[in-house]
Amino acid sequence: MSTEKPASTSSFEPVSTDPVDRVIHYHVQTKHHFNRYARALGYLDWANQPDPFRRFEGAPLLSLPLLMPDEDPVSPDYDAIYLPGAVASQPVNVRTLSRFFELALGLSAWKKAGESEWALRNNPSSGNLHPTEGYVVLPRLEGLDLAPGLYHYAPKEHGLELRAGFPAEQIARLLSPFPSGAFLFGLTSVHWREAWKYGERAFRYCNHDVGHAIGTVRIAAATLGWHMALLDGVDQDTVGLLLGTDRVEDFAGVESEHPDCLAVVWPSGDVKREALFVKRDDPEMPLFLDPVVVKELAAGLWHGKANKLSGEHGVHWDIIDEVAAASWKVLVEKLSISLPTSSVPISDTLHASLETNDAGPSAGQIIRQRRSAVSFDGKTSISSATFFRMMERVMPCADRPQLERPMPWDVWSYNPAIHLLLFVHRVDGLRPGLYVLVRDPMKLPFLQQSMNPELVWSPAPGCPEGLPLYWLLEGDAKKLAIQVSCHQDIAGDSAFSFGMVAEFEGRLREGGAWWYPRLFWEAGLLGQVLYLEAEAAGMRATGIGCFFDDPVHEIIAVKGLNLQSLYHFTIGGPVEDGRLMTLPPYEHLKPKG
Repeated sequence: MSTEKPASTSSFEPVSTDPVDRVIHYHVQTKHHFNRYARALGYLDWANQPDPFRRFEGAPLLSLPLLMPDEDPVSPDYDAIYLPGAVASQPVNVRTLSRFFELALGLSAWKKAGESEWALRNNPSSGNLHPTEGYVVLPRLEGLDLAPGLYHYAPKEHGLELRAGFPAEQIARLLSPFPSGAFLFGLTSVHWREAWKYGERAFRYCNHDVGHAIGTVRIAAATLGWHMALLDGVDQDTVGLLLGTDRVEDFAGVESEHPDCLAVVWPSGDVKREALFVKRDDPEMPLFLDPVVVKELAAGLWHGKANKLSGEHGVHWDIIDEVAAASWKVLVEKLSISLPTSSVPISDTLHASLETNDAGPSAGQIIRQRRSAVSFDGKTSISSATFFRMMERVMPCADRPQLERPMPWDVWSYNPAIHLLLFVHRVDGLRPGLYVLVRDPMKLPFLQQSMNPELVWSPAPGCPEGLPLYWLLEGDAKKLAIQVSCHQDIAGDSAFSFGMVAEFEGRLREGGAWWYPRLFWEAGLLGQVLYLEAEAAGMRATGIGCFFDDPVHEIIAVKGLNLQSLYHFTIGGPVEDGRLMTLPPYEHLKPKG
């Protein structure tokens, strides 16, 4: 991410009591324009750069085993994680949890330049600032020698900090509606980590990173044959209660954590290769928790006090507190989804995949090697077949029941709200120009009505049947892509770049202000899929949070707030920075000598 331009700071006065009006006001206020950028400090206060590693002093730390890539559980082929039933389900134990956390939120490498060293992680982050923290609620499970309770993941130590020991019987009650072997996973955000650099726009970037993390966690689970679903029927107070972010005494005088979401993760169960189905007693699974049981758990004994991340906070961005409050989910929804109960025949493709000897790169290899490109060579092109495959990977197939959608879209209970406005530069077989991928084909009329009526909307030549990719305008779009992406060359030097355009005001008015963060979650999840797809194709990607909002909308003559661009992304041939040294991720934990 590029550094934001200097701007003055000011407090924020709400313009309405309606939460939807308030989040829309935040969104409009934090737009970048050609003549002014969103407010930020204007320089980097290096003396008070936030610590990227949260710890809870006094909380017992359980070190997870450091597993080499060739140690069990070995990661499956990258393509296999997208094939239902192709990855054998692993039991939940200390080794599988270690692999799960490593691939979800663990370190991928250290970078060194002169005397400076900094860590990279498997979950992407705006500016590598990592506002996202991960938690797990573990029950008593056979083969898992861990006390039942809530744990915080410490990525630098690759360990679990025990925040609260919960009675096994109460956790069992909480998890009784879920499949056997299930546990809970939670994400929180430290808004200050992004605000330190990006000012008032930081709330956007924190939620991008929540979406990235939802993606990395879901994909890490898939490498172990596990399923995952967001428990988005839960209200945010319950999320904070269970994860301990509401405990003022544990965060006294230090940076708070904002409770974002909870998910349930569970092993596949009885999977038969010849029929591929899962047997369940109850065909419905809730997407909410019993708040009474959560309150009982939270009333127990807690451990640890959060560490302070920065010495001083020169500026407090009131606007971030305001949008966080306005988008707080107060609604408890008793949502549920169907668990598969009938047999689904194995396709010929899956048979071939299971039997092939031509193994491709492992999922773990692709996850660990992922980096955000800092520069592209301006000449590398990709084949149309590779491009179309990438586009197919981000199609959620929302007409299917949730758990029958392609991974990782089975984590998400909603119909897609994000569509791609593509600047195609170097895709063999496609004319350069502007394209649109309609991720929900039912929304094609809405998108056409929301854009310039003179656009062509011609199906992309050679496009696979059923992929709703449309050509809008022909021409060299490199300069335009660079211009609207805060003049960053990476948007034009790539093979293609795109803006993630969200169904905006209508979705907020219909669903509520709490939908605002979820739009960014979906964008971040989509970005994580394409980060890995780029690596698998021998290329590299990078997310672009700095772009000129309304000039992007003017390209296609968006009317009002029907659509809004939330995140830009670009994929191409990377140029490596030879000045940087790359070091192994966990060398600092290995015994010396």
